[in-house]
Amino acid sequence: MTVPLAILDRDGTIIDVVRDEETGAISVAFHPKQLRLLTGAVEGMRALQDAGFTLAIATNQPAPAKGQFSADAVRATNAALVDRLGEQGVRIAAVEACMHHPEGGEGGDPALAVACDCRKPKPGMLERLVTRLGADRARSWMIGDGVGDIEAGRAAGLRTALVFPKNRCELCPLRNGPRGTVPDIHAPTLAELAAAILLQR
Repeated sequence: MTVPLAILDRDGTIIDVVRDEETGAISVAFHPKQLRLLTGAVEGMRALQDAGFTLAIATNQPAPAKGQFSADAVRATNAALVDRLGEQGVRIAAVEACMHHPEGGEGGDPALAVACDCRKPKPGMLERLVTRLGADRARSWMIGDGVGDIEAGRAAGLRTALVFPKNRCELCPLRNGPRGTVPDIHAPTLAELAAAILLQR
């Protein structure tokens, strides 16, 4: 029996980015202590889960290829996130993390500096999750916070949803952009997005 699957991006969808108060630099979380769940994230995932969705995460994490931090740091942070969500009643069935980058960077792992088929907007991670978890594409969603998430979802034959915070002005063109970049639905928080998804079932 196939199941409805909700594949979620990680950074900007489930957890916040990391801001260095001294330099103003913004990065993704690379240590469990940096995990900060976004408002509405747990509530949204619980609502989808309670409605019968299997939950999974697909995240681009090119830092090991670029030499910014290690693959072990990515794995430890992802594992800590799954544990944190589990403590709040959210079950993550699988995590896919693409650590590739087509150009890499100084000090990065050269084996990861490749043009892969998994880095979003390519659909490789999503395809693997659909197959691994026995998902029904027609009832499944890719939920993210950027163009790459929407394009990957479309390429994998999934419906798409965008977490669209009101302060993310750079996302506004997605409302009227090319067909491949316009999500099926959008909302300011994952909780509101989940409610909208469930109305369309």
